[in-house]
Amino acid sequence: MIELQYFERSNIEQLINWIPSPEFTLQWGGPAFQFPLTSEQLEKYLEEANKEVSDTYIYKVIDQESQKVIGHISLGRVDRVHKSARVGKVLVGSSEVRGKGIGSEMMKAVLTIAFEELKLHKVTLGVFDFNASAIRCYENAGFVREGFLRDARKNGDEYWNLIEMGILENEWREINK
Repeated sequence: MIELQYFERSNIEQLINWIPSPEFTLQWGGPAFQFPLTSEQLEKYLEEANKEVSDTYIYKVIDQESQKVIGHISLGRVDRVHKSARVGKVLVGSSEVRGKGIGSEMMKAVLTIAFEELKLHKVTLGVFDFNASAIRCYENAGFVREGFLRDARKNGDEYWNLIEMGILENEWREINK
């Protein structure tokens, strides 16, 4: 089991160590972050986050048994008028726990915050089309493919396609009866 707690400045170095390459940086952080990831970039990321009226909530993922930080996830673009948000920066950082369902637990936890605490109507995310394990995880959480953006991001000399996915509150409630 996992628990989400607010990401703090004391977690910055560990997150930097989990991001090994420019390609990984693009997958994890999109165009907002550059490799090598720096504490300055993450300080800026944290600046307006995790406040009562923030539009971004940034979490570290805690393994409840060991109490170790094992991952990272965010809920951004929180729009209280249109009741929507976007999941991003999803990372199971600790290699010892990859492939053990932690991603699914993370999605369930962040969607609980979105739909129960923030009372949102819709949550979206984007995932590169080659990331089969992430796509499977998101579909298992109830996300539906809503769009396909061809050549959405440039990585070196190649372009990557992005799948847009979303889940509505009633779909989430049906899954979590």
